[in-house]
Amino acid sequence: MGRGVFDTIWHPSTVNELIAGSVGGAAQVLIGQPLDTIKTRAQIAPKSMFKGPMDILAQTLRKEGALALWKGMASPLIGIAGVNSLLFTSYAVSKRIISPFPEFSLRQISAAGAMAGAANSLLASPVEMFKVRMQGQYGEASDKRLRAVVSDMWTQWGFRKGIMRGFWVTVAREIPAYAGFYTGFEFVKRRFRRRYSGPEGLPVWALLASGSCGGISYWLACYPLDVIKSRVQLRATPPTGTPVQYIAHEFKAIVTESGFIGLFRGLSPSLLRSIPAAGATFGAFELTREYLREATGV
Repeated sequence: MGRGVFDTIWHPSTVNELIAGSVGGAAQVLIGQPLDTIKTRAQIAPKSMFKGPMDILAQTLRKEGALALWKGMASPLIGIAGVNSLLFTSYAVSKRIISPFPEFSLRQISAAGAMAGAANSLLASPVEMFKVRMQGQYGEASDKRLRAVVSDMWTQWGFRKGIMRGFWVTVAREIPAYAGFYTGFEFVKRRFRRRYSGPEGLPVWALLASGSCGGISYWLACYPLDVIKSRVQLRATPPTGTPVQYIAHEFKAIVTESGFIGLFRGLSPSLLRSIPAAGATFGAFELTREYLREATGV
């Protein structure tokens, strides 16, 4: 029985999935970071600071320069390789747990995505927390480098309340997000396969389009929780109470400040970002995995 569990988790293709996930993650960060910075600032900035996404872009370029759009990139670029490796590997393992057969219904794909999202939270939470705290700096003299931000969080609050701040709201976000992510990707990819069913497989543009649809599905499935997560992770002090309590408290605070529309601040740059970023993620992952499969035979 123990051997069977090990075989389910560790498959000969697992190393390929880890490597391909890292490549996909790097592509996602390099392409999507500018719009991610605009999205995060829309979520966390004081209400009167910006008029909208275009004003965020204009003020950022004017006050901080173009490189500020990649602010906080070091955290996801270093961490996203691990995050995406964990994500895609967890997804593959989850599918093997759900069914030993190679064909999956969209319902099973959704369940595997949700399981992968929960596992992914272990790395995604600290990576995103540091990214949010870097993006929440607006070019002042007191702005800190990533090393100082990490040191401050560890020194002042320790591991659970500092490094892993916002973990449970990240779990709450990742479960529906990756259920939507993989379901959207598979749904569109299967539609393309009906048209391109030859031995040469899907053209790259169809793979990128499928990934983009997965990215849009990701945000539509979880966006209010992402706004809550960003605010929780940017707080000067750790949230108090149970995860349900502090998520509910932040929800009420957002609605009180901005109405229900506040739960969707920054959605437009997120959706725009998801088109190239998620397309690049899935495209890089699938192409790298296919190359490694041919090179290694597994």
